[in-house]
Amino acid sequence: MNIHWIDLVIVVAYLVGITAIGCYSGRKSSESSSSYFLASRSIRWPTVGLALFATNISTVHLIGLAASGYDQGMVVGNFEWLAPFLLIVLGLVFAPFYFRTKISTLPEYIEGRFGPRSRTVLAIMAVVGALFIHIGVTLYAGAVVFQSFVDLDIIWSILIISGLTLLYTAIGGLKAVVVTEAIQTVILILGAGAIAFFAFDALGDRGITSLEGLKAAAKPDQLSMIRTEGDFAWYAMLLGYPVLGIWYWCSDQTIVQRVLGAKTERDAQLGPIFAGFIKILPVLFMVLPGVIGYVLFKDIIAENKDATLVVMIQQLLPVGLRGIVVAGLLAALMSTVAGALNSTATLVSIDIVKRIKPDTDDKKLVSIGRGTVAVVLLLAIAWSTQGERFGGIFEGINQMIAVLAPPISTVFIWGIFWKRGTSAASFWTLIGGFALGAVVFCLDFPAVSGLFLGYNEAGEPARMFTENWGMPFMMQAWWLFAICSGLFVTISFLTPKPNPEDIEKYCWQSPLQVLFEKRITGISDPRSLSLILIAVMVVCYVVFA
Repeated sequence: MNIHWIDLVIVVAYLVGITAIGCYSGRKSSESSSSYFLASRSIRWPTVGLALFATNISTVHLIGLAASGYDQGMVVGNFEWLAPFLLIVLGLVFAPFYFRTKISTLPEYIEGRFGPRSRTVLAIMAVVGALFIHIGVTLYAGAVVFQSFVDLDIIWSILIISGLTLLYTAIGGLKAVVVTEAIQTVILILGAGAIAFFAFDALGDRGITSLEGLKAAAKPDQLSMIRTEGDFAWYAMLLGYPVLGIWYWCSDQTIVQRVLGAKTERDAQLGPIFAGFIKILPVLFMVLPGVIGYVLFKDIIAENKDATLVVMIQQLLPVGLRGIVVAGLLAALMSTVAGALNSTATLVSIDIVKRIKPDTDDKKLVSIGRGTVAVVLLLAIAWSTQGERFGGIFEGINQMIAVLAPPISTVFIWGIFWKRGTSAASFWTLIGGFALGAVVFCLDFPAVSGLFLGYNEAGEPARMFTENWGMPFMMQAWWLFAICSGLFVTISFLTPKPNPEDIEKYCWQSPLQVLFEKRITGISDPRSLSLILIAVMVVCYVVFA
């Protein structure tokens, strides 16, 4: 065991406490499907914002951002600082339609805009995304942390964490998820802040007391947010990130379900914008400490970049605080897995079972949702054992998003802004884009690509895109989006125009309507706060560019 008994007591107390809180807060959620899946649409904007952040910042981010900061530098922080712009899009562009149409799932919105066939396909894609991206890789990342402190086989680490998360998620539904997420966000931020504080303090002990001194000790350009070449070149981020972000922040059930449970339209809009302000912190609390980890511990970490955060916890933090930080890591894991499990249960119960058997009563839907949580978790546990094949946790999860997101982002963007988009275009874009993305992923995933493409001179599986074509995953996302958009527009013009009544209910009449539909009421208006958030982000980029 590589953890002091005091820290272990803190971690165990946290796990027991958060499980108890989750079960207690959601004890009445099984009374109706609306209560179980959407918390009776009672969530206010602070909780929406905190829950959005907690679901997003998983152990994958905590480990992956530190590892990428150690390896690539501050440029990886663009994934965090571009997110507020997409959260503004969620709050101003998508949330009004989601709230006004009173949908329970995003496939339900797509059915209203494009018909039942597209809803079915999107529901399946959403379940795949939750299973492989939100839950599977996150469980692996959490197990890596747990195994670093307690001498357990990785599968036992996964099973212990999974069992506790399953307990309160299955019992309490979305209410339990958002209450625990709000608590976990606070713990997570405090833990990450503690690592950053002690990392800066350790720099002083090494005689590094200025930004220039840190730059001199780090790799060239490791502290720069802007690159002109490589996987994270500015043009790749500018073209590729919106494709990933529209899916992740605006059309992924796991994330947006918190907005669907908002009490009012204002809560649905302010929650994402509040989350946008919180998203400023990970660059300073997670990426920058990774850079410092390179300066302080590169001899210890060496090539094992995913160990960066664990090494910093073990080397920098005192007893007691170390337990709180490890609890924060587990908080990040449990919040993401819980949110993904709840959204998957909602998709299966509402978008599949309820449509096949419309007379299914609420109690039966809740039971099916609970069963779905258990089945999906078992499948995710099996997939999580493949985590070491990604070559890096953060890179692995983004490679999967880069091939899943383009068709979904295409359908949502064109669907909400372009009145001519048709149901046939949506259906075939989702089918074709999903199939093309699956092929790209298989040709670029080492465990599969070696079977098709053979092995290189070093004995490593050959990859079609990152090796032969040298195409960063962000550019893969952009070109897949361009192909899907071309397919969507072409089929739309070849098929009859959609029903005008559906267009009026599910589509903006013009892009400017987003900004000028209503009169701005003051500083607390979502549009005013969005402008403030944009200004803050511009300042952040000026400082770190």
